[in-house]
Amino acid sequence: MDIRFQNSPKETSQMNTAQLRENFLVEALMQDDQVKLVYSHYDRMIVGGAKPVNKTIGLPKEEELKSEYFLERRELGIINVGGVAIVTIDGKEYEMNKLDCLYAGMGTAEVKFRSRSKKDPALLYLLSAPAHHKYPVKLMKKEKASPVQLGDLSTSNKRTIYKYIHQDGIKSCQLVMGLTILEGGSVWNSVPPHTHTRRMEVYFYFDVPDGQRVFHMMGQPQETRHLVIGNHEAAISAPWSMHFGCGTSSYGFIWGMAGENQAFTDMDPAPVASLK
Repeated sequence: MDIRFQNSPKETSQMNTAQLRENFLVEALMQDDQVKLVYSHYDRMIVGGAKPVNKTIGLPKEEELKSEYFLERRELGIINVGGVAIVTIDGKEYEMNKLDCLYAGMGTAEVKFRSRSKKDPALLYLLSAPAHHKYPVKLMKKEKASPVQLGDLSTSNKRTIYKYIHQDGIKSCQLVMGLTILEGGSVWNSVPPHTHTRRMEVYFYFDVPDGQRVFHMMGQPQETRHLVIGNHEAAISAPWSMHFGCGTSSYGFIWGMAGENQAFTDMDPAPVASLK
């Protein structure tokens, strides 16, 4: 498991492109028959990807966690962005179609992943945060995620937001998780820009067409930086950092947070005209 330590705003403002990518970009999350994990010291979030193709794979026992099993003191959110997945949690199977979400609470001893078809393998995005209370396993289908449409084609940000793990959805200790789909012709996400120093966030980009990229904006509002991101890559956003982006085509992204609270609307706006 790759370990990422925290970086201050001042330190980040002096980083070159390679250093920014080394600290904040998570590449190649979906690898055949592997579970890839990155541990961020921002609110101790673990970012992961699982792509079962030819066999069943599972959450490993990570030495860095100093626990008997992965979720002994953690909770986990899973969103599928690929073919049909079969996720087994402590012996019970759950079928996940594309954009379905599955939550596993603290104390879950075993989590395994397999694909219904190796010709169309599952692509399972994982987020795990420390937990202090056990909430039950719950599967939420995409159609039950209370989709909300925001934005407008005139500003190139017409999009649909799906909320899964939040105060009025799947219950968790501190994990908040959902996704956004940009409509054709729209490319801007999370506008207006904002920060929320009470919690960190991770953006995972998917359905980015071959040859296209997303410019993920980060840094302080008056000290902006950016990451150029491809399909199935993620950006770790520090609590002090903005997080919004623009793609060279339409795409989708999963957002996930952990920290001081679970209020989806908790944000400090950074008006576009104020950015530097």
